[in-house]
Amino acid sequence: MDKKIKKYQQVLEAFLQEEADSKTIPGIEFQMITDTRNNHFQLVETGWFEKQFIHSVIFHFQIKPDGKIWLFANNTDMQVAEELVKRGVPASDIVIGFHPQSVRQFTGFAVA
Repeated sequence: MDKKIKKYQQVLEAFLQEEADSKTIPGIEFQMITDTRNNHFQLVETGWFEKQFIHSVIFHFQIKPDGKIWLFANNTDMQVAEELVKRGVPASDIVIGFHPQSVRQFTGFAVA
């Protein structure tokens, strides 16, 4: 299990870093936050846009002890779970956590 979790940590870190590096908005920083002890991974945006302070979570993932990746936030139009599948994560190991349990069976990904 540890090998699988380490692999998923690397996949999530690479994905989030690529996303952070690809975004450029003057006055806004895109920051990857990783907590490998508790297996939380986030991309946040912070800074000033015009006269408004921005602080929001773009993506939030957690790798649970059973090795499943839970997607808690996706504030983009990107199909993130499909991107993870392209990077080698089986759909059966991805849970769309922001969907109610009753509809997860229709997502094509893990039901937990």
